[in-house]
Amino acid sequence: MRLMPKSLAGRLATLLIVTLVVAQVVTFALFSGERVSAFHSAYREDVFFRLVSLVSLLEETPQDLHRRLVATTSAGNFRATLARRPAIGPGQASEPGLRARLAGAMDKPVEAVRVTLSKRPWRGRRGEWRRGDDDRDDDRRTGRRDDDDRRGRPRGPPWVTASIQLESGPWLNATAGPPPVPPLGPAFLASFLASAIAVGAVGALGVRWASKPLKKLADAADRMGRGETFEPLPESGPRETQQANVAFNQMRERIDRFVRDRTAMLAAIAHDLRTPITSLRLRAEFLEDEETKEKVLETLAEMQAMAEAVLAFTRGDAESEETRATDVTALVESLVEDAAAGGRDVTFADSAAVTLKCRPLSLKRAIGNLIDNAGFYGGTARVAVERGGADENEAVRIVIDDDGPGIAEADLERVFDPFVRLEGSRSRETGGAGLGLAIARSIARAHGGDVRLENRDEGGLRAVVSLPG
Repeated sequence: MRLMPKSLAGRLATLLIVTLVVAQVVTFALFSGERVSAFHSAYREDVFFRLVSLVSLLEETPQDLHRRLVATTSAGNFRATLARRPAIGPGQASEPGLRARLAGAMDKPVEAVRVTLSKRPWRGRRGEWRRGDDDRDDDRRTGRRDDDDRRGRPRGPPWVTASIQLESGPWLNATAGPPPVPPLGPAFLASFLASAIAVGAVGALGVRWASKPLKKLADAADRMGRGETFEPLPESGPRETQQANVAFNQMRERIDRFVRDRTAMLAAIAHDLRTPITSLRLRAEFLEDEETKEKVLETLAEMQAMAEAVLAFTRGDAESEETRATDVTALVESLVEDAAAGGRDVTFADSAAVTLKCRPLSLKRAIGNLIDNAGFYGGTARVAVERGGADENEAVRIVIDDDGPGIAEADLERVFDPFVRLEGSRSRETGGAGLGLAIARSIARAHGGDVRLENRDEGGLRAVVSLPG
């Protein structure tokens, strides 16, 4: 499976080519068998007509020319001789159908024709060649034996051995072996390669065309995860693609409606709280006890801050702001400069320029919250922008280190919950409303990234903003 292509088009093209190869191999095996069988059948017909022609010629020519004619016709795998006795004994003849056909074509009785088929040139019982007196001595000198025939392992197509008695008395003994089957020419290989290339190309193009809507759907899902706005997917194409696009558009609409309703509800609650808070502040001004008046006004100020924080948390900046290419390094450096100008001990490490498609105002707000937290709780903060990260999906890492006391391991995730503050006094002098980290993570995740906290080994806290490319 590691050798399989990663794309759907590549995998289907590979599957089609493998299927084609298997089909071609099976077809080649079947075709080769039929081709060899047809070739051998044609060879036997050729031997049949050669025997009929040779016997007719011998019957019509003087006997003193017979041996010369027989020697002339003996060539290649066809050998013929004249002898006083037949090479095939009366009880050794076989192939009655072929005997009757030869006898009928030569106008001879069946007894004058003897035919047998064997996997090797025909021999007698003692392994001697039995084609005639002229060849018997040569065969004895060779001393060859048909071991494969005796062991029951036939080799190659059958040889034809025939003994035909001429009208003048002698026997014509002939043995013919099939010539080798000619190999397949380059046309077969060219046809196979052309078929493989055509099937693979058509398959790859077809799958690429069919999978294009899937790629658009994946891109739309990724953009939706980043909080970007885009046109609904076209609800057209093949039935399966159309159903997937319809389901995706409906899901996106439901999610958008849910987020809008929740945001509108929270914003309405926070906004409506302003009126009673303002009314209470006016009433508190008429209190005569200065100490009670100061405490009431302080509580009202905290409630006002919480209401403003809720409005900021539910503000639809992520939905309304357009995504554009931004120099993240320059953006973070400007935030560090603003924090330093405001009295924070914050430094920026030299970092390479990194351009990223994002919503710069939202990202600026998220990183600004983290820098403010690092400067407020850690005293000193160091900020750096890094290209890439341990995760292949990370294109940019913004690292913010401080020298503060850090956070307990059990609270590293809890502090991202809205209105969670590790300092329990709820005083504005010791911290905000507990929404800074929640806002930062919400914005980062709306970009498809995340924010995480970790305690440094040398002391202090590290905040890491990871953003995909």
